[in-house]
Amino acid sequence: MTYAHLNVIDLHCHFPIENTLGREPTGKERHPLLVQYSESRGARMRNEWSTDTAQPVAKTDAEAAALLERWVGEVETYGLRHVNFVTGQGNNKLSSLISQHPNKFSGFAHHALVPGAHTELKRAIEELGLKGYKLIGPLTEYPFEHPELRPVWEYCAEKRLPVLIHFGWLGRGGGIVDHPRISPLSLFQTARDFPEIPFVIPHFGVNHWNDVLALCWSLPNINIDTSGSNQWMKWMPYPLTLEDLFRKAYENLGPERILFGTDSSYFPRGFSVRYLQDQLRACYSLNFKEEDIRNIFGNNAARLLGLEVL
Repeated sequence: MTYAHLNVIDLHCHFPIENTLGREPTGKERHPLLVQYSESRGARMRNEWSTDTAQPVAKTDAEAAALLERWVGEVETYGLRHVNFVTGQGNNKLSSLISQHPNKFSGFAHHALVPGAHTELKRAIEELGLKGYKLIGPLTEYPFEHPELRPVWEYCAEKRLPVLIHFGWLGRGGGIVDHPRISPLSLFQTARDFPEIPFVIPHFGVNHWNDVLALCWSLPNINIDTSGSNQWMKWMPYPLTLEDLFRKAYENLGPERILFGTDSSYFPRGFSVRYLQDQLRACYSLNFKEEDIRNIFGNNAARLLGLEVL
């Protein structure tokens, strides 16, 4: 089935290539019991969500080129307007890949947020053509409001650059559940100081839904993306469904601050059309207006990425 009539833009995908972003820098080997638990949780998730990743990620330029063409096929098969990759083995590699199909793909810078990071960010945006900045809160060493990070936010504010930050639990079994920057509220001071920056919190905030809503209540520059299976819902101490998330976001944030994403990456699954179908079903069952659906699933991301609004 094609979704060309909706002009779908997937804001949140990962190019299937070896990548260090998102790995916990433990400095030691993980305990075998945690490895075993992680593997069992991963196997269960694959069964639940059809996330077979039997095909390995690209390790060579030739493999990366082949996977890029497979992603071109995914875009054409499902009638997607555009796909944005938030990681891709560093800024240089991701830029070299997406530049081969600029009408179909874009990407975000994804280097560490440390003092001096604004220099690399400027290069990634102005020389490499990347469109935003991807960060992971629970892996960020410095507080967002640290004085030495201010040049990063000043640059993002100047360029109105979208900044997508993963908050909440990270990983599967044995993953991170406690960190000074695991809650989106850790972004409050910076987001309030720089309201020009469109911040995007993916996966509806991952188990910090209350904090996401609080941040959105206070500030106009907080957006959410809908990416992933959002299986964190079943780990909440109260019932929560995809329809509940969309309803609450629609009622309080408005449709203009909701952006579609899937978190797609690996093959053989490729583009996770199931997530698109589930999310569309939720929106249609809630009787969202067609104009709002087109904004959520395409036009809102187009505005952030500097694409034409259709």
